[in-house]
Amino acid sequence: MTEDPVPESGSAAKTTVAIQTVGCKLNQAESETLSRRFLRAGYELVAPEKSPHVYVLNTCTVTHVADRKCRQYLRAFKEKHPQSLVVAAGCYAERDADAVKVEGVDMVVGNNSKHLLVEMVQDLLRRPTGHSNHYVHGQGQAPFRTRSMIAVQHGCSHGCTYCIVPYVRKPEGSVPAAEVLSRIKAREADGYREIVITGTRIGRYRDEGGIEGLLRLVLEETSIPRIRLSSLHPEEITGSLVDLWQAEGRICRHLHMALQSGCDTVLKRMARGYTTDKYLSVVDMIRRAMPEIAVTTDVIVGFPGETEREFEESYSFCRDTGFANMHVFPYSVRSGTPASIMPNPVAATVKKERGKRMRDLAARNADVFRARFFEKPMAVLWEERKKPDVWIGYTDNYIKVFTATNAYLHNCLLDTRLGRPYQQGVWGDIDFPANSAMPPVKGV
Repeated sequence: MTEDPVPESGSAAKTTVAIQTVGCKLNQAESETLSRRFLRAGYELVAPEKSPHVYVLNTCTVTHVADRKCRQYLRAFKEKHPQSLVVAAGCYAERDADAVKVEGVDMVVGNNSKHLLVEMVQDLLRRPTGHSNHYVHGQGQAPFRTRSMIAVQHGCSHGCTYCIVPYVRKPEGSVPAAEVLSRIKAREADGYREIVITGTRIGRYRDEGGIEGLLRLVLEETSIPRIRLSSLHPEEITGSLVDLWQAEGRICRHLHMALQSGCDTVLKRMARGYTTDKYLSVVDMIRRAMPEIAVTTDVIVGFPGETEREFEESYSFCRDTGFANMHVFPYSVRSGTPASIMPNPVAATVKKERGKRMRDLAARNADVFRARFFEKPMAVLWEERKKPDVWIGYTDNYIKVFTATNAYLHNCLLDTRLGRPYQQGVWGDIDFPANSAMPPVKGV
């Protein structure tokens, strides 16, 4: 999805729009691009609860839970804001347009047309029977954030047997390196302190010598403090990439590498293309190079045919690997995928019990990982204020940190001493630099 300027529209200059995102980092990146395109067209970005004239839900369809969440968001918004123009975009809209239409949606835009969404909205608003009475005065301003998603790749041709993504995302492609670099420089000029390089499968990036070459270019041509990689597969992590990662302090020490199962027979049915031994060898290699790196993963429980023995193998592998965090999903049937017609489906009650056991394990492993950094000073990028004086930020290895201060910390990158556990994260005390100005006090 490109970020080319869109034509100015006099009527659109008076229209408010809210964009809400469900799903992956690529969806988040595309929502950022949509936001910028709406702003260039003169729209004002607002929160969904502010009764926008246009509401866009960027949908996900990776599981039935994602489908349900999207339908709930669309239905709830339409009930509260019946006069708004409601747009369903993205993967669920691509896969099952009829399902989202019944939620009172005015426009359905699949992934292949998402780049035209702003123009399509403008066209609909211009129609006499449209929502022309919704125009209000206001000049849009970009929401100021600390972290920006940069989509560099789209599509996946691998064909895991459970995955719907190849059916709802266009074929694999890479954003030219020059365009990626231009976007990052623009975010840097806007004051962002962190960018996340994302895509359907960024390890399949094909320009500038692959993802490693792209990283080298970004490191050479920009000075943005933090560069985070969204997700990689085991076969995409080479020794030279790890060497670069270790040498460059600007690349965040966080590797998300989806496992999906810790049992080889299940991995084979999933067509993941690696074994647990291969996966573990990559984890060991990167941990030897960077002992403080956070290795996080995704795990599916209840895949068709998963026996109790296979689940226990997966559970043991996850326990022994000691992930810093795990996203646990019950297997969700996606019609049209090979897994959807596999024999021996796992009962919903069994999937629920296995999911709970795996999530409990994930919580314990996360506690153990965070405890390693107790009383250690680490740089924290402070992102949002939840209460008048409580701030939330993240270390480069993605530990969630809370602190209390009357200073305004938004977008500040500050050394912070990590302390006691607190709400799936840790409490931190900021080491404000001596003889330097503190961030301004709130309200100043």
